Amino acid sequence: MATADPYRLTTPDTPADGTHEGSSPAVTGGEVVRTLLWIVVVVSAVANSAATYADAGTGVHLACGVVTLLGVVALVVRHLRGRR
Repeated sequence: MATADPYRLTTPDTPADGTHEGSSPAVTGGEVVRTLLWIVVVVSAVANSAATYADAGTGVHLACGVVTLLGVVALVVRHLRGRR
């Protein structure tokens, strides 16, 4: 009697040598865009913090804030559109 082993790395239709007939799913464009948006948000927030410690002008703070805001808005819009 065969039992299902939750720790087995192969399935009955997968060869024991680990090869697969189909290709693995590729990274989608949406995932790349989301990752890039998160990078933009984090980098602009860090730049805004660095500008505070460097005693930079108001224009630098506004530019970093606008970039952060646009990144967050884009992430929220993508999330809400993805729920539909």
